[in-house]
Amino acid sequence: MSRSTSSAERPRVLVADDEPVNALILAHALKEEFEVVQVNDGSQAIARVAAGGVDLAILDVMMPDIDGFEVCRRLKAEPATAGVPVIFVTSLEDSADETLGFEVGAVDYITKPIRPGIVRARVRMHLELKRSRDLLERLASVDPLTGVANRRRFDAALDDEWRRSQRAKSWLSLAFVDVDHFKQFNDRHGHLAGDDRLRAVAASLSRTARRIGDLVARYGGEEFAVILTAVDPDMMRGMVQNLLRNVAASSAGRGDPADADCSTVSIGAISVIPPRDAAARSALSTADDLLYEAKDGGRDRAVHVEIATGHKVVVTREPGV
Repeated sequence: MSRSTSSAERPRVLVADDEPVNALILAHALKEEFEVVQVNDGSQAIARVAAGGVDLAILDVMMPDIDGFEVCRRLKAEPATAGVPVIFVTSLEDSADETLGFEVGAVDYITKPIRPGIVRARVRMHLELKRSRDLLERLASVDPLTGVANRRRFDAALDDEWRRSQRAKSWLSLAFVDVDHFKQFNDRHGHLAGDDRLRAVAASLSRTARRIGDLVARYGGEEFAVILTAVDPDMMRGMVQNLLRNVAASSAGRGDPADADCSTVSIGAISVIPPRDAAARSALSTADDLLYEAKDGGRDRAVHVEIATGHKVVVTREPGV
């Protein structure tokens, strides 16, 4: 029975080899089961993997511009490409070269002459291992109750986006969101209803923060955290207005009118172009302080600060929403 599937369903394997014959043999060995992308030097390999969509890379050790070891080292140094498995193809028999390959992050070696059956089996095995690893990582980074990111994923994403914004000198906005009077709601309706309320809030936040790079996470209990990339102070004030409106709208007309106070959120938000010597935790601490300021000020509102100038704005929900 053939294992061939449509290209849309097949894993994408990059083959980097400057020898046309070797590249052709590898492509022929893989084409029935995988979508093959061919490049002929290290620079092209790095650029193609960085562009995304590559599930596994097969690299010749000896290439004219950048050798396979350096290509692998660079791929593993970048968070966006570090998870792509790398298999080396080499005719070298020196164990020191093999050791170096594993040290820079390769998962396997294929030696020349190339045997198609061995190539397919090893690629298949490492893709299956990658799928299992990716699934475990997703499960480890998702809050099981609400389906949004968990605290662990938020902390990692914040560090990544903070560094990226530092390098690009671009705006980064953060928000802490707390469900108003949640304990009161739980006491009145029970924890199952409380769980439903948290899921509804998470879904409402996710409808607002849905661009690439944005992240909604459950930070703990009834508190959520939101990362909004490339969002300046004016945009952020509009975004928190949307967050307030969407959460309130998600429960409008439902349940006991006495729960109206439990259907809103309070938000502490900041916008910053991260300075080189600043830490993400300081901005997060400021957002947390602003959250408590919003709660003390009457709840169902946001307090936003532009870090560099200290300019503070209180954002309230539009009447009737």
